[in-house]
Amino acid sequence: MLDVRRLRLLREFAERGSIAATAKALGYTASAVSQQLAVLEREAGATLLDRTARSAELTDAGRRLVRHAERILRMIEFAEADMAEPEPSGHVVLTAFPTAAVAFAPALAHSLRRHSGLTFQLRQSSGDGLPQVRSGEVDVALIDDWTGRLPTRGGGSLRFTLLMHDPVVLVVPADHWAADPDVRLDLRRLRDEPWMAAPPGEPSREAFDRLLSDVGGAPSVPWEFEGLGTILGLVARGVGVAAVPSLALAVGVPGIAVRRLPRSMTRYVYAVVRTASVRRPSIAVTVEALRRAAADLDAARPPGDGRL
Repeated sequence: MLDVRRLRLLREFAERGSIAATAKALGYTASAVSQQLAVLEREAGATLLDRTARSAELTDAGRRLVRHAERILRMIEFAEADMAEPEPSGHVVLTAFPTAAVAFAPALAHSLRRHSGLTFQLRQSSGDGLPQVRSGEVDVALIDDWTGRLPTRGGGSLRFTLLMHDPVVLVVPADHWAADPDVRLDLRRLRDEPWMAAPPGEPSREAFDRLLSDVGGAPSVPWEFEGLGTILGLVARGVGVAAVPSLALAVGVPGIAVRRLPRSMTRYVYAVVRTASVRRPSIAVTVEALRRAAADLDAARPPGDGRL
């Protein structure tokens, strides 16, 4: 008989691509993962991995069993959700990109602590949280999308809930000429300002490059930093200016002014869960808490230009 725990291990291997990566993700040793996959091969009566001295990859039989495993594990989760107690309980793991983790954490803690049987873990992640949700490593992921096409990536196994539209805004030092809300913003004039941005390849950097594309393209950026919090701190110190998603301002940064940009740019923030887990009370209450938190954050957002 096929062991469910080993089927989860095989699915994780399919997601990660190597025994070492699978072991690291699950907190096992590589030898333990290899041994358990070998046991699964005996249970299945087929060779699932094509092993060499340095690597391993799925065989055709392994890929077929992964597809079966995904269906089996979804059905198990459906059954668990159907049989769950109506009162939310258990442990929920959520991963979020850094600005969302900081912005949503207070409201989540306030909402979820009312459920005495529910424990909660919030992780920060700068990578794509979809594989973590799909594999079961986390229950919920907060994902930012700059394309508007993210929900097409779920393939039916993931459920996407749009939480908010997050517009990109200009942030400048409080004593900067552009801090005056009566001054009309002109991107051509701003183009030669000392800009700070994320490194190339980061979504917010791509948005910055697009922002200035209509006025001759982005200038060379002398200061590149990972982390919007770092960039905002430097703007407050008068080092330069930046364009950031407004969610990054949720915690409040004194010493800066915020202006709406003449060119509208927006990212989308989603909560993503496995479709099979939607009916679990613990997941439902977490997603609802995220919806309320997003509404509160939208309501607290300044309606126009101003200083912080």
